[in-house]
Amino acid sequence: MRTPQAPVGSGFGHDSTAAEVLQGLDLSGRTVVLTGGYSGIGLEATRALAAAGAHVVVPARRPEHAAAELVDVPGVEVAALDLADQASITRFAHDFLDSGRPVHALIGNAGVMACPETRIGDGWEAQFGTNHLGHYALVNRLWPAIAAGRGRVVALSSSAHHRSPVRFEDPMFTRGDYDKWEAYGQAKTANALFAVHLDTLAAPHGSRAFSVHPGGILTPLQRHLPREEMVALGWIDDQGNLLMDGFKTPQAGAATEVWAATNPVLEGRGGVFCEDCEVALPVDAERPRFTTGVAPHATDPEAAARLWTLSAELTGVDAFA
Repeated sequence: MRTPQAPVGSGFGHDSTAAEVLQGLDLSGRTVVLTGGYSGIGLEATRALAAAGAHVVVPARRPEHAAAELVDVPGVEVAALDLADQASITRFAHDFLDSGRPVHALIGNAGVMACPETRIGDGWEAQFGTNHLGHYALVNRLWPAIAAGRGRVVALSSSAHHRSPVRFEDPMFTRGDYDKWEAYGQAKTANALFAVHLDTLAAPHGSRAFSVHPGGILTPLQRHLPREEMVALGWIDDQGNLLMDGFKTPQAGAATEVWAATNPVLEGRGGVFCEDCEVALPVDAERPRFTTGVAPHATDPEAAARLWTLSAELTGVDAFA
């Protein structure tokens, strides 16, 4: 039976921090793989998980830089991994599996947002190829360790999923003009649908999957956005000061992914979209973009199964086949 897309009474909310949602939890002996765990909200998630006793493995495209950013965080291990490079993903997974360790949680925090049109791999659109296909391959290749740890998988989506469903007829934007925000929206919908179908496949093995919207946070994720564009969006003023109400601190932005990865209230649940440390409510497709809640196209089990099939064909890996 599918978990209802309805709040569970977490007791946390918009301004809760990662440290607060972990208060009272002892994660000693648990291994968490956290992509992008050295920057922005990922860094705050790593700090909070390590402070709660977890051993956090941070795969990084620039491991030397990641190690420098994490030098003051105990209980952290950095390894090389480029989510835009399928061979790099395979190498990381092979080395990790060779260590014989279980994975108790995997958080797909890394990503790219609204970049100029870029191609990776076999001509894949970079946001779909990195944010979704990179994490899809990583989870599938690490599945034996995740299954051994009965681990939770948390995929970082976004309220930007409202911008676009998965464009199954042209997911790589090979026809027509490229729209960086539509491409980002598609990738974030893909993250949510990935969790939907993964949960269906993984639940019989004791593992569950979730997707989360972390909230609006000014972090290095905005590296591809010129200041003029963020001013036009109403996020900041000409001096770079935050204008938009509702933006979170990085510590609060890290809370929902950490909550989904660890909180006991989610035992026996999965496949749902979360925000503000709670299971989000569904919204009507006609509601405005960037409202709270999750759009129907991001929780559709048929679209999720179709995306899984496409992803397996593109990456050549399916741990459940």
